[in-house]
This record gives sequence, C-alpha cells and structure tokens, in this order.
Amino acid sequence: MADAVGFIGLGTMGGPMAANLAKAGVPLVVYDANAAAAAKQSGVTVAASPSDVASRVAVLFTCLPNDDIVRAVYLGASGVAAGGRAGLITCDCSTVSPEATLEVAAGLKARGIVHMDTPMLGSQPQAVSGEIFFIVGGERDKLAAIKPYLDIMGRLHMYVGPSATGNRVKLLHNGLGAVVAVAVAETLATCVQSGVDPHVFDEVVRNGGGMAFGTYFDRRVRRMLDGDFSPTFAAELMLKDAGLALALARSVKVPVPMLEETQRTYGEAVAGGWGKEDFSAVTHVIEKRIGRRISPQR
Repeated sequence: MADAVGFIGLGTMGGPMAANLAKAGVPLVVYDANAAAAAKQSGVTVAASPSDVASRVAVLFTCLPNDDIVRAVYLGASGVAAGGRAGLITCDCSTVSPEATLEVAAGLKARGIVHMDTPMLGSQPQAVSGEIFFIVGGERDKLAAIKPYLDIMGRLHMYVGPSATGNRVKLLHNGLGAVVAVAVAETLATCVQSGVDPHVFDEVVRNGGGMAFGTYFDRRVRRMLDGDFSPTFAAELMLKDAGLALALARSVKVPVPMLEETQRTYGEAVAGGWGKEDFSAVTHVIEKRIGRRISPQR
C-alpha cells in the first residue's frame, strides 16, 4: 500500500472513512468542495481539485451526495477524468443510479481509467468504527488492488457483478429498508391508537421469535419511543434513495405500489421539515396523520 490513495467527499460518511485510511498509514490525498471539511483531516495532503487528486494517486475513492455531483466530480472540467492517468482505479462509494455509474465508467474507460461502484451498507457510526459493508461492482480483476483499503474502512466486502451491479443491489436494499421504516411507523401508530403499550409490543417482537423482528426494529424502535431522531442517515437521503429504487423498478417494468407510497411518505417527511432528522423520522408523518405522538415530545 505504498502508493498514494485519493479521497473526494469528506462529509458524514467520507470524512471518517478517509480518517481511518490516514490512521492506518495510507498516504492520502483529499479534496472536498467545502474547504473546512478537508481542513479537519489530519495526516493528509489537501488537493486543489478532483483533477489534482487524480493526478497524484493510483486508487481513488469518492463519497458524494447524488448523480449530478458524481458526474461533475468525475467528468467535469476539473474532474477526475481530466487529471487521472491510465491505470488509475476509481471507486465510487456514493448511492447513485446505475445510469450515472455507467456514464462515468464509459467516460473514464476512454482515458484508460477503471471505475468501480462500491456503495456501502452502514451509516455514520459504522463509517467511524470501520465496519462498513462494501458492495462491489465492476471489473473483478481489480478487486485485489482495492481490497486493502476496503479492509481498513470496512468489516466486509462482496463482489456482486459487472459495472453498476453494486448500485442496483444498494438501491434494492435501501428501497426495502425505506418500506420497512414506514411499515414499522404505521404499526406503532396502530399500536398506540388501539390501546396497546408500545413498549410491551416492542418486548413481544424482540423476544417472541416471530418474523416481524429485524435490524431496523432492533436499532430504531426504542430510539423512536424515546423521541430520539438524531441522524445517522437522514430522511432526505432516504427520500433520494427511495426515488432511485423506484426508478430502477420502473425501468424493468416491475409494479411497486408499496415503494411508491413509501416515497410519497418520505416526501411528506421532508416537506414537513424533518429531512435533516434520522430516516426513522418518517414516523412524524404517521403521527401527523393520526393526530398524536407515538413518542414523547423532545
């Protein structure tokens, strides 16, 4: 791992991921559109642009908010394609559409650069602790070159197929997760409206061995009942992901009425001012619909 590695996008997820690479002794060249985010990193070289990062490294990671920013960072006038040398391997950890990844991959391939899609399962706590799960799409023979860095930033990674397959898997996952979050909120609303103590219901689901228990229930329900909606993954980001998942389903002509309703509900959450709260804050929309709170006022 003697070669320098690049990292572009030092926000909620990217910042701690880059910090973990630097702590492990990886020579790191970083860039963020917000200069203050780059300045927070220690033991790194701060570059002037995405192009500047790309010109200095052998492997480059990005962690960015959406399709448009990904396209601009990679293919824009001062983007990765403009500065990267043939042989560079780029890895995009962003949650974006398959179409964006295929467009970027094609643009980089013309310059001899290999692009991998490496979206993540996990949120900010897992980024800090280095326990992200990476879903890897792209050229399988490049996996060995990026594996040492994935191992530093995450607990596991899995190769899932050619370019953009990682994006598809991530969108399928997050679309399902969004549906679960709305379904749990509706269930808790029915619980309190029908006179059942939600804490009793929580204990039954946790300990009963039935099919309703899962990761979301385990990590969110007690927080919700305590009125804690501090973000590890924001509702506005889940709205974006639900929209991308819906677009994927429509592109392959699969009817998904549950996902459509989920996207509408997340749209209400963001319109209601809860977009910066945790994605479990979609619960507030259901509370508004029934005219009472499930959890106490914070």
